Amino acid sequence: MGHTLTSAGLQGIFVECVSSTYNETDMLSASALAHCAYNQDNMIPDDQRGYDLNMFCVPMHYENDLESVLIPSGVIQDRIERLARDIFNDIDGQPLVALCVLKGGYKFFSDLIEKIQILCRNSHKTLPISIDFIRLKSYVDDKSGDIQVIGGDNLSSLTGKNVLIVEDIIDTGNTMLKLLNLLEQSQPKLIKVASLLVKRTPLSVGYKPDYTGFEIPDKFVVGYALDYNEYFRDLGHVCVINEAGKKKYAVQK
Repeated sequence: MGHTLTSAGLQGIFVECVSSTYNETDMLSASALAHCAYNQDNMIPDDQRGYDLNMFCVPMHYENDLESVLIPSGVIQDRIERLARDIFNDIDGQPLVALCVLKGGYKFFSDLIEKIQILCRNSHKTLPISIDFIRLKSYVDDKSGDIQVIGGDNLSSLTGKNVLIVEDIIDTGNTMLKLLNLLEQSQPKLIKVASLLVKRTPLSVGYKPDYTGFEIPDKFVVGYALDYNEYFRDLGHVCVINEAGKKKYAVQK
C-alpha cells in the first residue's frame, strides 16, 4: 500500500491542482478530481468530507437527500481499470468464474468484467471468464441485520474452479464470511474477493478482501448501484446520504 494521504496533504494537492488550471467559477470535472485527490492511495481519510453536490450532475430527485459526493464516477472507473489489470495478471490465464453479488454489486461487476475483457483483446495473454450470480440481503434502513442468502442453491458447479467474488461493499465482514463458508462447501480450487468499497467500522470482524477499490470512513454511502432501501441505485457517483434522505426513504413500520 502507498503512503496515506493526510487531510492537509489532500487539501494542498487539491488547491495546487485547481489553482493551476481553473478559476473560482469553473466547475471541476470528475477526471480532474481523480488526478488531484486520489492519486496517492485508495484510503479515503475519516475527515474527508467529500465534494459539494454542485460540482457534479446529480439527479434532481436526490439533490436534497445527499450530504456530499464521496467518490466521483470518473475516479471509480479509473480505480476499476487498475483492479482489472491486477486481477488479470494474478489469475494469469486460468479459467475464472466471476460471481456477482446482487443487487449492489452489479454495476461494479459489469464495469470490472468489461475492463478485463478489454485487456484480453489487447494483450498477448487471455483470461477465460464465465459468469454466475448470487443475491444476499443484510440491510434494513442503515443497519446491518440478519444475513439472508437468496439464490445460490446450485453452487456445485464451482467445484474445482477458480472463483472471483465481486461485491459492492464490505462493512462488518459478516456477510462475506457467511458467503465464503457457503462457497467452500462446494470445494472450489481458489476463491478471491474483489470489493469496490471497504468500510472502516468498529463493528468489523477484521476481514479484508483480496482486491479493494477504496477504503472509506464509517459513513452510509449510496450510489453506483449501492442502495438505501432500494433507492439511489440510479446515482452515478458514490455519495453520503444525509439524515433527511434516511428519513425520507426509511422503511415504514
